[in-house]
Amino acid sequence: MNLAASPGARRARGLLLTSGLAITLAVVAIPFYWLVVGATHSSQEIFSAPPPLLPGGHLTQNLRTLQDSAQFGRVLLNSLLIATVYTVCAAVVCTLAGYGFAVYRFRGREALFGLLMLGLVVPAQVTLVPLFRLMADLTWLGTYQAVILPNLALPFGIFLMRQSMSSLPAVLLDSGRMDGCGELRLFLRVALPPMRPALAALAIFLFLYQWNDFIWPLIVLRDGASFTIPVALASLQGLDETDYGAILAGTSIAALPMAAVFLALQRQFISGLLAGAVKE
Repeated sequence: MNLAASPGARRARGLLLTSGLAITLAVVAIPFYWLVVGATHSSQEIFSAPPPLLPGGHLTQNLRTLQDSAQFGRVLLNSLLIATVYTVCAAVVCTLAGYGFAVYRFRGREALFGLLMLGLVVPAQVTLVPLFRLMADLTWLGTYQAVILPNLALPFGIFLMRQSMSSLPAVLLDSGRMDGCGELRLFLRVALPPMRPALAALAIFLFLYQWNDFIWPLIVLRDGASFTIPVALASLQGLDETDYGAILAGTSIAALPMAAVFLALQRQFISGLLAGAVKE
């Protein structure tokens, strides 16, 4: 008798798997729950012993403090604008570059791609000084384009799209050329539609990358009215006193767009990450 296939063994494995998933869910969800609960309490209540586990009545005051101290409504619009424009522009650049590396054969292609991949291992902090000097020479300091433009050709985004585009059958592209498609039309009408899952994964990654970016916007943005959410929340931390209730309220609000984008595109995100991973 095969014990591994018996109903009792299957139930035991199912119970073990369910228990493991429940523990993992609790580990992930509890910090988010406490984040929301902390947003409804004052700093004194947050650091009380024992800490509060149920929502309080300080949310309105925290939101008022957040708006008065950091112009949070304007900051939220800044982040949405910068992240959206960056996502669209960077997706175009990364997709075109990935298509070029995957489809075209030219001298030095592998060496150029390898050089590009070095960007994945070089710390971003290494480029901060030269990028800052470049933005200063262009008189772009304090502007949105200084935040958006330097990282459009993101190495990981190009790598992701190159791997996905590599799965396109060469016969499909050759058929399009034989039918009279120009290279741009071939890209838009033939190559791009099958890449929708990969594009969704790329869009999520780019949006979250820009939405959470802190160091570069902190360096180039000068006016509090132009700050992004991470910079604005960091500005609320004072030397003598910090309103953690307001910070937790702002963090809770900042997490909503990220969660909405991921939940809306999670299936495409998983499919896009797996695209090109297995070659037939």
